[in-house]
Amino acid sequence: MSEPATAPDLLPLLRLASSALPVGSFTGSEALEYAVAAGWVHDEVSARDWIGGRMRHSLSTLDVALLRRFQAAWRVGAQDPLERWSAYLRASRESSELREHDNAMGRALARLLLSLGCARARPWTQHADASYACSFALAAHHWGIAPEPAATGYVFAWCESQVAAVVKLVPLGQTAGQRLIGALIKDIPRCVSDGLALEDAEVGASEPGLAIASALHETQYARLFRS
Repeated sequence: MSEPATAPDLLPLLRLASSALPVGSFTGSEALEYAVAAGWVHDEVSARDWIGGRMRHSLSTLDVALLRRFQAAWRVGAQDPLERWSAYLRASRESSELREHDNAMGRALARLLLSLGCARARPWTQHADASYACSFALAAHHWGIAPEPAATGYVFAWCESQVAAVVKLVPLGQTAGQRLIGALIKDIPRCVSDGLALEDAEVGASEPGLAIASALHETQYARLFRS
């Protein structure tokens, strides 16, 4: 376990995990919109089960695990692991919508970093395998954020985005949304520690329900979100 972040260390993390970061996270529900339309998610309890399940079985085993590898590669300037794990992450996304959303967010963050003086982001502004995790890891390295707090911020930002989506879609009230976040953040430390501890052969998990929901969302008649 890393030492608690001091105020100067915490500020870059808050900046990176902020919902105000202009990367387009608000445009995607990651199949949650279809799950609501199908009745799989219909209240606060089912929303907690859906988002919490994805956090434990997808974010922890894939995104968090690869964040550590991306950040290590950025630290030593190793291009091969960046390319290899980026291709692996893209192949692990369950649908074209999920791949496109992740790629768009990764490119958007790379463009932002480039405009803020991080020259290493330039190739990733148009990279076919750009991902939010890879660009997030670069930002964490560039701003001096250690792997564990970086992963914690990544998972929290994802949870916050999912809760914002489900509050609109079900709909739920803002207080219910805050209860959801309060319940979900209790699992974030375990999600992060488990993901960071995975060996290469353990990275990734299959989500058939998510794959079905995302594929069906592509032809959903009325949509608020791109994914």
